[in-house]
Amino acid sequence: MENQNKKKWIPIVLILVGAAFFVIMLILPLITVLFRSLKDGWELYASALAAKNTLSALKVSLIAAGIALLVNTFFGLCASWLITKFEFRGKQVLSTLIDIPFSISPVIAGLAFIMMFGRMGWATPLLDRFNAFFGTDIALVFSIPGVVLATIFVTFPFVSRELIPVMSAQGNSEEEAAAMMGAGGLSIFRRVTLPHIKWTLAYGMILCTARALGEFGAVYAVSKTRGQTFTLTLEVDALYMSGTADSITQAFAVSSLLVMIAIAILVVKQIIEYRGRNEKEE
Repeated sequence: MENQNKKKWIPIVLILVGAAFFVIMLILPLITVLFRSLKDGWELYASALAAKNTLSALKVSLIAAGIALLVNTFFGLCASWLITKFEFRGKQVLSTLIDIPFSISPVIAGLAFIMMFGRMGWATPLLDRFNAFFGTDIALVFSIPGVVLATIFVTFPFVSRELIPVMSAQGNSEEEAAAMMGAGGLSIFRRVTLPHIKWTLAYGMILCTARALGEFGAVYAVSKTRGQTFTLTLEVDALYMSGTADSITQAFAVSSLLVMIAIAILVVKQIIEYRGRNEKEE
């Protein structure tokens, strides 16, 4: 009887510990951000969101996240297809290389781009020749292209790492059958492979977008000018480090914008997971 009572208490204790951890580490900080952003009234909150630097940072964040999403979705599909549907030398090496952004600090990634494309970078002469030949003035560090490159790097694995396990479990039998019936590669992907992975692909794209919008370290290294190349996370840091009462409130206001974007992404994620589960059950 005593053992049975202990067994009943174990899940209750675990649930309480988990709930307490969830509230302390996630709910309370987010509530604090929202409360602090509105502490000095709606007028200051609205002015912080409508400020020129905030709108510029939002624009840069959306540009970087959008381009990173497109590039990494295309690469993720290609890499996942290659790794799961074909056998070739170096397959394991490619699979390992995809995980590099998970093991390298984002700041180091940003510094790596500076060492490549900065004033003393080894790739700078090549870029200078390109600009001279085409009459352009492209800069890949301390510019929006640099922010985009850094964002692509840190979000590189998210789509492929969601797709590879699902496509591996799917196997090749359906694709091989379609090929034997004369279907082309694109047709096989669109009609056979994609229906099985569409919800997983959408989930990976959501993770990629969320990571891109929240990146700080890599873009901090390659960004330079507030109001031009700063993202929302950098704008929050700049406002908070200003140290004045108004700027700190503005920092929380801009942070609340990131929180709302994150909540919207979470809602979309839950909808996709729900529809994916329903489709599997059917």
